[in-house]
Amino acid sequence: MGSLPASTSTDTPKGDPQTPSEATYDGKVFNIVREGTAEILDLKREADSKSTKNKSQSVFYNPIQQYNRDLSVLAIKAFGDDLAVSRKARHQKRVEHLAQSKQRGQKRKRPQAGGSKDAEEPVATKNKTDVGTVPLIDAVNGSGSVAEGEHEASLTEADRNARAEGQKWLWEVHDDSKARGESMKGHKTDRDPDETGLDKGAFTDTPQLSFRILDALSATGLRALRYAREIPMATTITANDLSSSATASIKLNADHNKLSNKINPTTGDAIEHMHRAAARAAGGPMYYHVIDLDPYGTAAPFLDAAVRAIVDGGLLCVTCTDAGVFASLGYLEKTYSQYGGLPLKGPHAHEGGLRLILHAIATSAARYGLAIEPLLSLSIDFYARVFVRIHHSPVEVKFLVSKTMVVYSCDAGCGAWSVQHLARTREKKAKNGDTFYNYSPALAPSANTHCEHCGFKTHQAGPMWGGPLHNPHFIQRILDMLPTLDHSVYGTIPRIQGMLSVALNETLDDPLSSSSAEPSTSSEASTRPIPPTNAATRANHPFFFLPSALSRILHCVSPSDAAIRGALIDLGYRTTRSHTKAGSICTDAPWSVIWEVMREWVRQMSPIKEGVLRKGMAGLAIMKKDRGSAKLMDAKNELRQALENDAITDVAGLKKEMEAALYRLYKLEEPSEEREDARGSADGGGGLESNSAGVLVEAGDLPNAEAENREDGQRDVHPSKLKVLFNEKLGMEPQRKRLVRYQPNPRPDWGPMNRARGDH
Repeated sequence: MGSLPASTSTDTPKGDPQTPSEATYDGKVFNIVREGTAEILDLKREADSKSTKNKSQSVFYNPIQQYNRDLSVLAIKAFGDDLAVSRKARHQKRVEHLAQSKQRGQKRKRPQAGGSKDAEEPVATKNKTDVGTVPLIDAVNGSGSVAEGEHEASLTEADRNARAEGQKWLWEVHDDSKARGESMKGHKTDRDPDETGLDKGAFTDTPQLSFRILDALSATGLRALRYAREIPMATTITANDLSSSATASIKLNADHNKLSNKINPTTGDAIEHMHRAAARAAGGPMYYHVIDLDPYGTAAPFLDAAVRAIVDGGLLCVTCTDAGVFASLGYLEKTYSQYGGLPLKGPHAHEGGLRLILHAIATSAARYGLAIEPLLSLSIDFYARVFVRIHHSPVEVKFLVSKTMVVYSCDAGCGAWSVQHLARTREKKAKNGDTFYNYSPALAPSANTHCEHCGFKTHQAGPMWGGPLHNPHFIQRILDMLPTLDHSVYGTIPRIQGMLSVALNETLDDPLSSSSAEPSTSSEASTRPIPPTNAATRANHPFFFLPSALSRILHCVSPSDAAIRGALIDLGYRTTRSHTKAGSICTDAPWSVIWEVMREWVRQMSPIKEGVLRKGMAGLAIMKKDRGSAKLMDAKNELRQALENDAITDVAGLKKEMEAALYRLYKLEEPSEEREDARGSADGGGGLESNSAGVLVEAGDLPNAEAENREDGQRDVHPSKLKVLFNEKLGMEPQRKRLVRYQPNPRPDWGPMNRARGDH
């Protein structure tokens, strides 16, 4: 739809100012729904008195996901700023390089006999275009060199034929002063190249380059409308949908918002659209700088096409609303078919779901030599949202095996887990001082079939992404934008600030330390607003635990979060929280220490009633390991069994058994030197231990996931010897300002909502 009909009218009803205004197009009355700076039209219907939940919609609009869209706009802005700096630096570097090459060629010129001015041009400068008209291939494609199959020479006949079909070129730039045309294929070009295929005056020192966004599953086009209005650097937004009625709605909304020159509606299968965009490399690829996947359900079917259709260094935004699949054991066979791994069970299941989604993206990209870098990964309400930077780097793809892990979880018992990365990566130095990495297979499974803490069966989850979930510089970039934003446009700013503040500090290390950045000698990487993270970094301490969940297992009063954090910090461990669950504690303390802290909580602060923990309960097995009560409980059980078996027939016999029990109870042997030596030192040396088969092996050879994953080494202190102090003051977080870290349900009957009827 090129323009609005002449009969169009817009009315604002009287009464409640929150009542949506109305607009009439071609005799149809629409409600105007406003979000951000965009408006969408919803065909007005008669109210259904029988409906008590979500009302029927002609177009799909879920106000609960405004947070998703607000965050996406800010994320793409932050990414675009970083991309602009990178492209400008690479353009400048290329211009300087070509200028130096031209200067070297001129120095080699030799005048002909007689001083003719028409001296032959040297070979070094033949077939070279002028510096001012060099196509900026590396700037647009996001790489520092000419991509395979792309040339700087003038167009061939095949290239001109491809251009006649309306395909875009890598060297296109944006010019707001000229109107954009429409191609035969429905793609808008920023401006038409001249006969040589190059834009005149396009390659100045500060070019304004094209920035293409694909909203692959656009529905009403609201996301595309907001991108077009609120992201100044965006030059073309393609809004695609399989439904022709959805495409008609997108066109109508684009005309209503006066954005027809910037939004390109297309009708077709999203997978086919992205594959077709990636297959045009011969005539100038239609790569997108940003691809947004926001399906009704899982995004897994679209990932393979998306990673191929995105520019080198581009941003992939993915939403998955099938939390019942990626964060539940109810459909584990479907989880594996969609994401290539098995889900977790427990409070940390949603973090496991995020890692399964990233695993699916990473494996899809790795097939094409593409490496991923998660910039932001969030579990929000009923869905997951991840922002991933993708770039071509076969070298970094090699790290994927060491950043992929399986999880052994005691989901039916105490809830403990252990992780096992598929391979180990060791950094080494060559003789010339260069750094290289050695890859080796991981040790045998680090967990037994039964939990070492409670004796219940352990189950396997994964494989899943075992690297970091966020780039802290990216998060900080978004947080820095918030004070300058209009709260009437971005209505979810308080929640964005709260959730991102938690995500920024999820890592136990200093989030903005220089050690987490990608080691590079390039000045470009060091000056970028969002420097890449080290490709070898992996998550050594994923997931979290809930003190309330552990108290439920022990049937005791739940300690405060500050008390548990204070106890762990006092023991020398680090703690933080997770954005996925309120009351969560992330720590580098092993589960043996966590359970010892909980046992001490029961002994010191909250004794449990006798008989509450019965045989077959995980809590009973855990409390039996208590440094004081285990022997007492054994003595009680021995006396009870003696009475039940009629082994005691008189008072003298009872006295004898009690004296024996008391003797065994208070005969507390200190560990012998042999046993201390067998435990081994912190560096894994000396001493023998027996494995599950009873064979003596060197202590350093035992597979120990906690020791392998700890950066500061395994502490050589038995948990029963730890002095646990519940210092709430030490565990209190510094008071900054009130943040909306975990928003409650925004309204009744909220959720994914029903599909739109789309009958207009």
